[in-house]
Amino acid sequence: MHAEDRHQAILRRLRERGSLRVTDFAEELKVSAVTVRRDVEALAERGLVARVHGGALLPDSASDPAAPVVRPAGPSLVFGLVVPTADYYYPEVIKGAREAAAARGIRLVLGISQYRPEEERAQVRQLLAHGIDGLLIAPCGPVGDQDWLTALGVPFTLVERRSGDDVPGAERVVTDHAYGARLAVRHLAESGRTRIGLLLRADSPHGALVQEGYLGGLASLGLPAPESLRFTLTAPETDPVRRDAQLDAFTGAVGGGLLDAVLVHNDHDAIVLLPRLRARGLSVPGDLAIVAYDDEVAALADIPLTAVAPPKRAVGVAAVDMLAQRIAEPARARHHLSILPALTLRASST
Repeated sequence: MHAEDRHQAILRRLRERGSLRVTDFAEELKVSAVTVRRDVEALAERGLVARVHGGALLPDSASDPAAPVVRPAGPSLVFGLVVPTADYYYPEVIKGAREAAAARGIRLVLGISQYRPEEERAQVRQLLAHGIDGLLIAPCGPVGDQDWLTALGVPFTLVERRSGDDVPGAERVVTDHAYGARLAVRHLAESGRTRIGLLLRADSPHGALVQEGYLGGLASLGLPAPESLRFTLTAPETDPVRRDAQLDAFTGAVGGGLLDAVLVHNDHDAIVLLPRLRARGLSVPGDLAIVAYDDEVAALADIPLTAVAPPKRAVGVAAVDMLAQRIAEPARARHHLSILPALTLRASST
């Protein structure tokens, strides 16, 4: 069983029963107790569970291990939060949502879709069966395939996703990724770079916005934006052979002097570039200045990477606040909120 599947199973068990014992759950999953213990530690580091001796609890139950996990009586609300993953990008969104929910006395219940639309809908159905009052969701399907959310019967807020304006009742809280890309381009230009490229992960849900900002940033500075400066990178699990060829084409373009700077979406792909550039005798930032996009692990590269940092925690906070306000004031005007990312300067571009 994959780690993400085990994490999902742990969270599901905690929602159902409120607690679990590591040894019992390991036997049930047919894995070692050490494996489950490490899974619990990983989830605890993200604030999703609370560790106790021999097991785990939901965070809001940690102060009283004997207390059952049930919906509080009275006016307290329960929100569902469904995200594609708890391993990359979304941990900070989840933390922000948890903080905002706790401040408002709202119970937050998490579901993870693993980027599978059928799993996403199953998670939402389960949350509805448990009696949630509202839903926060980062849909993993196409932007135009979100009408199903309007039939749920509860208010919902999109998190880091843009819906069509014609989706009834849709509200959203997003990062302004186009602004972030413009920040990166301006920084590279101010550093004296004039041949600024883009390396974009093909499966990124934010890729179109990053490209929009990249092109807009170049246009505002009067810099060229030929297609020869734009590169697409396949996800490693999709087609490794094709990905290697794409990386070779990119490093060949750098070696040929085609570009002297690049914005790379995402951090992982920017880090992968470093040894490939060194293998061709190319230096960072000498031959190529790099700005990564996401700032999840950019600081950990052997040459720390300048990165655009989306305001993930702030997005989680704002999404909970927006949904709570919608429930409190059903007739209020619909809101679409964009929050600006920041640029963190490191050695790869200075």
